[in-house]
Amino acid sequence: MNDTLIAIKNRRSTRVYTQEMIQEEELNSILESGMYAPSAGNQQPWHFTVIDNQDVLQRMNEATKDSFKKSSNEQFKKIAGSEKFNVFHNAPIAIIISGDKNAMLPRVDCAAATENMLIAAESLNIGSCWVQAAIHLFDGDNSDNWKKQLKIPEGYQPLYAIILGYKGKDDQKAPPRKTRLLI
Repeated sequence: MNDTLIAIKNRRSTRVYTQEMIQEEELNSILESGMYAPSAGNQQPWHFTVIDNQDVLQRMNEATKDSFKKSSNEQFKKIAGSEKFNVFHNAPIAIIISGDKNAMLPRVDCAAATENMLIAAESLNIGSCWVQAAIHLFDGDNSDNWKKQLKIPEGYQPLYAIILGYKGKDDQKAPPRKTRLLI
């Protein structure tokens, strides 16, 4: 089996990380892999915001939990009440993937870029997790304030979020995938 297929099959959502910062070269390789994703009309409508400041991540976590408390979703309300819950799972890096609102298919294009980054991280033995719950931060009253603080360009909407870091020892392995192939 080739390295690409191995990375795809081994990739799992990591929720336990060491606090060691990943190397800049590794981070750049992961970001670059996102830029090589396919996009409608080759518009490449993505913008990647890297957040490695733990104070900022903690403020974002608290604001996200506050938005969960106001949600009509009972599961979000339950999560918001847990002191242990951290939307970023205490990872050292988060990346917000934003899409150009005027592009043809920004959600699809940015989802492809996001998956490329997750697979690239696995190929470098770096843990990752798609943490979509973090995007609730941009649904509330302070959305514009957060976009400004994080320097998300005008005309771009935060769509997805991932976290990165070296895998912690206590990370649990996911169960095998279910086989649902139609041939």
